[in-house]
Amino acid sequence: MMRAQVSAEAEEYRDERWQREATRQVDTPFDAERFVERVGFAACLTDARRPGPSLYVAVCGRRDAIMPRNVQKDPEASQTWLLKDDLVRRGKVYYGKLSGARTTFIAPRMIPYFNAVWGLRRADESRRLSRPARAILRVLRREWEMATCDLRDDSGVKDRGTFARALDELQAAMLVVPSEVYYQPKFTYIWTLAVGRFPDELRRRIGRTVALREIARCFLSNARMTVPGELARVTGLSRPDAGLGNRALVAEGFASMPARGVYVLRDGPS
Repeated sequence: MMRAQVSAEAEEYRDERWQREATRQVDTPFDAERFVERVGFAACLTDARRPGPSLYVAVCGRRDAIMPRNVQKDPEASQTWLLKDDLVRRGKVYYGKLSGARTTFIAPRMIPYFNAVWGLRRADESRRLSRPARAILRVLRREWEMATCDLRDDSGVKDRGTFARALDELQAAMLVVPSEVYYQPKFTYIWTLAVGRFPDELRRRIGRTVALREIARCFLSNARMTVPGELARVTGLSRPDAGLGNRALVAEGFASMPARGVYVLRDGPS
């Protein structure tokens, strides 16, 4: 069976929307924030081998951008990393490790939908969070923000691996985010509660069905078409959930489905 491919017209549309063009490169923190606002959500350091909008690819300004093996000596990878630090510091867009440890930027307008899918309500924390994650969360709710080393000490989660996994768990549940990064006298993140940075967005209640539809809409609006499994790979949604979101767009006339698992913006290229 022949695998569905993204059409040439859709690739050109993505070049413009995802800023994969030399004339539209991201260069400044303001450019990066505007890019995230435009696409709705984007990966940080993925390259052409992974679908979806990417800050790194937008910094490179080309469709075929590939992350080199030695990223420390690559100027575009270094620029993307520094822009990430600036966006974390400025706090105008959401940044964290979401499903599958994907480092993702989210525009404020999309936060309620992502939270409806991946967020965790307080009543469910004792059942779904590990003991180390709950210990870290208790400290942050008391102190509000704290550097990595101090947070490890105060939470009693001394093992570095356990601590890192617990922080990833809290980020994936959209409970904790980095708010600052320092390189001197030693490298450290400052961690804080996500609800402190985006209180209105994270307290807004959205049904899961609506959230899946709006995440699918956001991606399709900027991708022009999507092929089987693509939305799931980009977002970390399960393939059944991605399918539910895409089919909801077909039901309302926003998209068409010319083939199984292929969705195209209505009146857009196939």
